[in-house]
Amino acid sequence: MKTLYLDCGMGAAGDMLAAALLELLPDGDEFLGEVNALGIPGVHIKREAAVKCGITGTHISVTVNGAEEESLDHGHGHLHGHHDGHSHHHSSLHDIEHIVRDHLPLPEKVRDDVMAVYGLIAEAESHAHGMPVTEIHFHEVGTMDAIADITMVCLLMDKLSPDEVVVSPVHVGSGQVRCAHGILPVPAPATAHILKDVPIYGGNVRGELCTPTGAALLKHFAIRFGSMPVMRTQGIGYGMGRKDFEEANCVRAILGETESGTDSVLELSCNVDDMSAEQAGFAMERLFEGGALDVYTVPTGMKKSRPGLLIRVLCRERDKEKMLGLIFRHTTTIGVREAKMQRYVLDRKMTAVETPYGTVRRKESAGYGVKRTKYEYEDIAAIAREKGISLEEVAALIESLPGKVDG
Repeated sequence: MKTLYLDCGMGAAGDMLAAALLELLPDGDEFLGEVNALGIPGVHIKREAAVKCGITGTHISVTVNGAEEESLDHGHGHLHGHHDGHSHHHSSLHDIEHIVRDHLPLPEKVRDDVMAVYGLIAEAESHAHGMPVTEIHFHEVGTMDAIADITMVCLLMDKLSPDEVVVSPVHVGSGQVRCAHGILPVPAPATAHILKDVPIYGGNVRGELCTPTGAALLKHFAIRFGSMPVMRTQGIGYGMGRKDFEEANCVRAILGETESGTDSVLELSCNVDDMSAEQAGFAMERLFEGGALDVYTVPTGMKKSRPGLLIRVLCRERDKEKMLGLIFRHTTTIGVREAKMQRYVLDRKMTAVETPYGTVRRKESAGYGVKRTKYEYEDIAAIAREKGISLEEVAALIESLPGKVDG
């Protein structure tokens, strides 16, 4: 299983996470060219070599209209914590969604990831300031450089496509942080809210080590928080902050293989006898959108000789509360059962095949002495519709291409 481990022993900020992940790509400059070509308003991104405590890594510099925006909290040296309240750009969540969804040529999954991260930040700022999400204006973390950081991390995660992301306990720093509203304790209230249920610690380092942007990215992508798993390392990346401390001010990203085979999941199930087929289908769609690993129904006999449905949802333990909320909202059940299960899985990775009809993604699975490949349904279905041919004919066309190159 491809595993990404993020060592946040000196906290995390968006630019540091992006820099660490960038070092795992074989051609980081090509990636930066792609990001600069996206057209994030006024933004230009470049990479620089940086040395901390004798370790060489990467620092990412984001300029907006030719100027680099500095944090007011000089204690930690991250660029994208809390910004000056007099910033020239105040964006609502709606403004940011308009830029991300309507103006940036990103894959749909990456757009969804970017907006999910912003959703975590907006909800935390809303909670900290005691106002509705719709009234939150991102003078703190919503400037164009933060959009660039979040977009870079989401794109890099999509390119690296780890099967799981494990994050260390997060060092948040200590002391106080200056922001647009005044001087606040570390971690800042929004960061503390995002990191609820996450193992965090302080220490002797003065300053804000984990920014709201960094916290939201970790919370969104982490499958779990804890110690580094046993893994065969394939790549190591160091993303550097600006400030120098006695400890190396960096995020370390380690990409490698962990043993495939077992994986713990929860099975949430309920029985219903008063839902229509349309209602059941709608509930399944909402559960899949919410992050369920699998949802399926089984016809069953209920009391009073009524035909009914057994609804089963497989999910990760960290998604349990969200799944329960969706089950109770979209089904008629008044009770849900829980069982913890082990599942056995093949190693999976996604590759891309360039064809005259466009890029087609291909899922490759291996393990337990077997290998399987399968073209992504949506990609071949789009070609089949356009050409007026069957799915099987599209697959045969792709297989017959001369010199087919896997990406």
